[in-house]
Amino acid sequence: MTHSADVRAYCGQHYIEPARAKGDKAVAIRTGDVHEAMRYENRLPLVCSALGTEIFTETYRLRRTAIEGPVNGANTVYRFELLTP
Repeated sequence: MTHSADVRAYCGQHYIEPARAKGDKAVAIRTGDVHEAMRYENRLPLVCSALGTEIFTETYRLRRTAIEGPVNGANTVYRFELLTP
């Protein structure tokens, strides 16, 4: 599994699936939180890239609604609408 796939799987398991289980309609993912939780060093661009892919949105049935904050930074926030499965 690639690092990007690891990031997508982590976010699916820790953000998307719990949000769906609670019945949320949307979810926000801060890249710095993912980076820290996965114990990465100097890989913020990787995390941002993984969350910005169609693979991520298609796999988890999402629609990206916004990207806020700096490009490839710890405070970059990706916002997604949870589509019906």
